[in-house]
Amino acid sequence: MAAVQRDFRPGTDELIVKIDSYLAAARAGLREGDLALVERLVGCLHELVIQTSQASAADRAQVRAAVHYLVPRREAQRHLPLRSLANAQRVVNRVALNLGRPDLLVEPSAEHPVR
Repeated sequence: MAAVQRDFRPGTDELIVKIDSYLAAARAGLREGDLALVERLVGCLHELVIQTSQASAADRAQVRAAVHYLVPRREAQRHLPLRSLANAQRVVNRVALNLGRPDLLVEPSAEHPVR
C-alpha cells in the first residue's frame, strides 16, 4: 500500500479530526433538519481547512475561528448544538466569502434562515 503524502501545516489534521468528531456526535444526537445543516457546514469547513493549509496565517486563523465557533469544547459536545446553527452558518459563510469561495456558501434552509 502506497503512503499518501500531504503537505499540510501542523494543526490542519487536528481541525479535521475536530470537525469529524463533531459530525459523529451530531449524527447521534440531532434531528434530521439540523443534521443536514451540520453536514453542509462540516463539508464547507473541510474544504476551507484543506484549501488554507498552505495559505497565510490570517486565512488559516479565519478558518480555525469558524471551526471553533461551530464545534463546542469536548466536554460540551453532549449538549448539541451548543450554539445556534443559524449563527454558525453565518460565520462559516462569512469566512467562505472572505476567502473568495462563494461556491462553498451553505444555503439557508427553511429551518435555519440566515438573517
